Amino acid sequence: MPGDPLGAGDLVLRTSVTAEPSGGSAGANKLWLPLWSGEVINAYDQYNIFENVITNKTLSGGFSYEFPVTGTVALNAAWDAGEELIGGDSSSTTFKVNLDKRPMAAHFETDNVDLLVTQWDYRSELARQAGLTLANTRDRQIAMALLAACAVPVLSSDPRGLVTASLPVPGVVGTGAASAAADQEALNILKEIENYLVQMQENDFPVNNVYCAVTPKVFQVIRALGIPRTAATAGEFQRYPLFGASEEVGGLGAPLAVGMNMLSDSLDYMGVKIIKTNHLPNTDVSATAGAAIGGTKYNLNASGIKLHGIIFQPEAVAGLSLMGMKVDTVQDVRRNTQFTVASMMKGTGILRPELCKALVGATTAADLDTRAELFTLLDNTTVGTNNLTSGFFAEYKVTT
Repeated sequence: MPGDPLGAGDLVLRTSVTAEPSGGSAGANKLWLPLWSGEVINAYDQYNIFENVITNKTLSGGFSYEFPVTGTVALNAAWDAGEELIGGDSSSTTFKVNLDKRPMAAHFETDNVDLLVTQWDYRSELARQAGLTLANTRDRQIAMALLAACAVPVLSSDPRGLVTASLPVPGVVGTGAASAAADQEALNILKEIENYLVQMQENDFPVNNVYCAVTPKVFQVIRALGIPRTAATAGEFQRYPLFGASEEVGGLGAPLAVGMNMLSDSLDYMGVKIIKTNHLPNTDVSATAGAAIGGTKYNLNASGIKLHGIIFQPEAVAGLSLMGMKVDTVQDVRRNTQFTVASMMKGTGILRPELCKALVGATTAADLDTRAELFTLLDNTTVGTNNLTSGFFAEYKVTT
């Protein structure tokens, strides 16, 4: 009856350490999933870096999404009398991006679900780990898709009229790995950012939200440009650190007293947002058991690239999500435990490779300075060869 007081059986917590979860077996753990799943979603959104800077679509059903592609408009600079105009190639076409075949899942097992309900410190750590694990995996997938977009060639029947010369080639910024980056590599990256902006303008490509994702080491070196590294160069402080927020250099960056040590921190240079991530590909992810980051198409060979960063725009790569995150839990009476899974169904595809540019380290300036060389290296994996040919590049095609 309305207004009746709650009985002991209606309470959400156990009334004794020997009792079953309150509410009876039918209502066991009835608050566990709503509490924990919300915290996992919050953690996922907090730790994810790339998903917010690409083109995203959420599906309520189905397994694919078609992104429209606009054809070209023809020009007749001198239209003679009686000459027929054919109208160019403006037929309606699309790029189809599919969901991955299998979802990703973070899971754990516990023997005391009541502790998770009542103790936020304990529950929040598991939620943080689950959200972080899913976010890291998704970041690695998108980073690999961006790198693949830096390598794929133009389509033989591209309705947009792209030519090979209009696609950015990898920028060689040094000879060593990103972990050994120094001032010269940082300066070269800034130069490649400028080259990217010029190429976009020369080819009438958009220059809207441009990002440059670099490793934490490279980010730190860029931020420290102008700080003396030896006693002999101590006088360079008089020239002001480039990203030290000095008025003399336009207020770039932040004062040196500010740490900027969070992965969410960023710098701005000529309208380009420099972000940092620890998920740029640098290994052959299919070479070691358990190192895979998803389906076969994600497992490319980035071991010889010495990737320092990627310059891109959100329209370069598309990401799909199916109905967000799904959380399930089941009580295993045989093991006297509670098993919980958080899973997500995602998909990734290439839309505009002309908006992607890889920043690499190479032995000589002639190494990895073409998209074809980068494609060949990524394509040949230790386990399962030609993953790029049969993966991202095979999916990157016009659908009529």
